[in-house]
Amino acid sequence: MNILLIGSGGREHALAWKLAQSRRTTKLFAAPGNPGIAQHAELVGLDAADHGAVLTFCDAQRIGLVVIGPEAPLVDGLADTLRGAGVPVFGPSKAAAQLEGSKGFTKDLCARAGIPTGGYERVTNAGDALAALARFGTPVVIKADGLAAGKGVTVAMTLAEAEQAVRDIFDGRFGAAGAEAVIEEFLEGEEASFFALTDGHTVVPFASAQDHKRVGDGDNGPNTGGMGAYSPARVLTPALQAEALSRIIVPTVQTLASEGMPYSGVLFLGLMLTATGPQLIEYNCRFGDPECQVILMRLESDLVELLLACAENRLGAIAPPRFSDEVALTVVMAAVGYPDTPAKGGAIGDLAQAEANGIKVFHAGTALVGGQLVANGGRVLNVTATGMTVAQAQTRAYAAVAKIDFAEGFCRKDIGWREVAREQA
Repeated sequence: MNILLIGSGGREHALAWKLAQSRRTTKLFAAPGNPGIAQHAELVGLDAADHGAVLTFCDAQRIGLVVIGPEAPLVDGLADTLRGAGVPVFGPSKAAAQLEGSKGFTKDLCARAGIPTGGYERVTNAGDALAALARFGTPVVIKADGLAAGKGVTVAMTLAEAEQAVRDIFDGRFGAAGAEAVIEEFLEGEEASFFALTDGHTVVPFASAQDHKRVGDGDNGPNTGGMGAYSPARVLTPALQAEALSRIIVPTVQTLASEGMPYSGVLFLGLMLTATGPQLIEYNCRFGDPECQVILMRLESDLVELLLACAENRLGAIAPPRFSDEVALTVVMAAVGYPDTPAKGGAIGDLAQAEANGIKVFHAGTALVGGQLVANGGRVLNVTATGMTVAQAQTRAYAAVAKIDFAEGFCRKDIGWREVAREQA
């Protein structure tokens, strides 16, 4: 069948790479794509916000499945438009995508469904937010309610940091995403990511990973969209996964269905593994970035079969996903200045040399200018390796990073550090 992939980042490059491997794929299109995605798909100049243009393209090219990579088109309702026209689509409806589009919506749903998560308060102005800070104390978490490209969350250890985060949100730093905010209890523990597929009825566990949100080594500096990840996250044991499934994911899917918002697609849980069990930090309504890259490096099943089964409401009729026992680890190479003002235009070279021996470099923010590959975003490359241990995958990934010529790039040097320490203990 012909498939259309929506998106242009590292997650979408990983999806394109895996979708192109499927026996079901006749032709893969990507809109708008990037130079890495162009290795696997025909790039098309579609604007995902122009639903009519997307529908016209799907009709002309006889698209049998649309895979929506990023969150913004989902929150904008592109999946609803496609489903309404009879086009199979992987991704939730606009109503269900509020799980990511509104932090307050998710916290309220958790309260209704009895899902374990931190205490919270929704606020609509700086005065109410500052008053809430006095009640919560520090440390405390402040979140812009809407989509802020992974940058609208502050874990404030001091009152001054918390007050600055409130000012940032309500002074317009995050645009419409900051019209409201959520003040949230700080949870103690280790973070992990857990993914599940659902067609609105059947729920199937997918994979685990651990992301590294802070920009600097040792988890220091501001939050980013993610500086690296590895999979599986063994700290999320089978018992903890089962608990997250039964106490968080299944109640979420059931509640949304009962309230007329059936969820179809991937559910991405950010979890805090506390002394009393896993608690939900946040939901995302798409594959994580850079978690998607490491998960798909390990996936042995046909990705098209899985995504199409979700789209066609028959997930329970196919075999569950299979994964390699190997670890995958990815290191994000970002442009100098990220996450605030990343430098664009820096030349990139020697990727073929870096990709020797099974390494995969996914393009996250690149462009071709006069035949030269250059940086075109904050997070630019995802250098991804596998190994029998996290330490082995880490060593191979950083050896590949060292081969890449990207003078205006930088990366964290410690991706996977927690699990490497546990392996060596």
